[in-house]
Amino acid sequence: MINAFIKEIEETIFNSPIVVSSNIQKYFGPTKEEAYARGNLIFIDMSSLEFAIYIIGKGKKIIFDKYRFQYMDSKNRLVFRYDNAHHHKKISTFPHHKHLHDGKLTTATPPNFSELLEEITAIITQ
Repeated sequence: MINAFIKEIEETIFNSPIVVSSNIQKYFGPTKEEAYARGNLIFIDMSSLEFAIYIIGKGKKIIFDKYRFQYMDSKNRLVFRYDNAHHHKKISTFPHHKHLHDGKLTTATPPNFSELLEEITAIITQ
């Protein structure tokens, strides 16, 4: 299950027309039921996505134990960041949330890579 999840991420990145460069590192736990992946993607407009995810497989379910997806513009300014750090306890989706470029915070769920790249594509092509 974990291997299939990581492979899906890699295929999504490989098949994306907006990704021009990627660097992904993967580490698997001894039981093969946990993995840590991190990486950096560069897009056609020189914006970038840095990500780090620690996932655990529970049967057919993948749990995002810890994650961060940080999208920056070509000048390294924050556009958005999804994460589940435990520092915004009043948000209804705690611990999941999204930081916006203007410093605001919004509710969120862990995005899958397809959704994430669709969101970035919409930003790049607007």
